Amino acid sequence: MTAAQPISRSRPSPRGAAIDPLFKAACLAAATMLLAALAGILITLTIGGWPALSTFGLNFFTTARWDPVAGVFGGLGPIAGTLISSVLALLFSLPIAFGVAVFLVEFCPTLLRRPIGVAVELLAGIPSIVYGMWGLFVFAPFFANTIEVPIMTAAPDGSFWQQLTTGVPNGANVLTASIVLAIMILPYMAAVLRELFLTVPPQLRESGYGMGSTTYEVVTKISLPYVRRSAVGAVMLGLGRALGETMAVTFIIGNSHDVPTSLFASGSTIASTIANEFNEATSPMHSAALIALGLVLFLITFVVLAIARALLGAERQA
Repeated sequence: MTAAQPISRSRPSPRGAAIDPLFKAACLAAATMLLAALAGILITLTIGGWPALSTFGLNFFTTARWDPVAGVFGGLGPIAGTLISSVLALLFSLPIAFGVAVFLVEFCPTLLRRPIGVAVELLAGIPSIVYGMWGLFVFAPFFANTIEVPIMTAAPDGSFWQQLTTGVPNGANVLTASIVLAIMILPYMAAVLRELFLTVPPQLRESGYGMGSTTYEVVTKISLPYVRRSAVGAVMLGLGRALGETMAVTFIIGNSHDVPTSLFASGSTIASTIANEFNEATSPMHSAALIALGLVLFLITFVVLAIARALLGAERQA
C-alpha cells in the first residue's frame, strides 16, 4: 500500500486578486480627491473673501449697506433674502409635496401611479432658467395684477397688513421668488417622500387598516412616524436646493440689497448678487465682498446638508 498523500491546506488565489490592491487604491484616491476639492473650495473662498471680512468684521453680517462706489459692503440684505425666500418656499411646497406623496401611495389608481410618479420626477429635472423665464414673463405679471394690486388696495392704512404687503406692484418681489422656488423644489421633495412612504412595510399599514383605522390615521400614526427622520432629511435637502438657486431667483426677486421688510418688497439672495455683480466688480474689495458672500452661502448650505445627512443616517441605524 502506498502512503496517503498529505492534504494541501493552501487554496488558489481568487481571480483578480492582483487587481484588488489597485482597486482599493483607486477608490481611496477618488475619496481623497473629493475631500481635497471640498477643502480647496473652502480655503479658496476664505482667502478670497478675507479682505472684506477683515475690513468690515461683524458689520459685514449685520449691515445692509452695499455701496461699491464708496467701497462699503454689508451682506445682511442678500443673506436675509436667501434665508427668507428659502424658508417661505419650504413652507409653501412642503404641504403640497406631502399631499402628492400620500396620494401616489394611498389613493392613486394602479394604472396612473407610475405615469404620475414619472411625471413628478421629470418636473424635478427641468432647468432652473426655464422656471425663471416662466416666472418673469408669465407668473410675475399675473401675480402683480391678480394678487398684489388687490391686496395692497384692500389693506387698511397704517395696519399690520399694509406693512406686510407694501412695495412696488410689479410682480418682482420676495413672495414671487419664494413661490417660484416652491414650484422648483416641490417635485423633488414629492418624489423623495413618495419613495420613503413606499419603504413602510405593508404589514404595518395592513394591520392598521385591519384594526379599522382610516387612511389619515394610517398615514399620521404609522407611515409618517416610521419615516420621520428620513422625511426631515429629505425636506432639508430640498431646503439646500432652494438656498443655492441662482437664475430663477435673479429674474424675479427685484435685486435690491435692502433687507426685505414686507412680502411684496424687492430683495436679493447671495446667489443672485454674485451672478449680477461678479463680472462688473472692478475693485478688489468688491470682488472680496462677493467671494465672502459665496463663503457664507457655502457654510449655510453645508450645515443644512450635514444636518440632513445626519438625520438620514440616524434613521438607517434605527
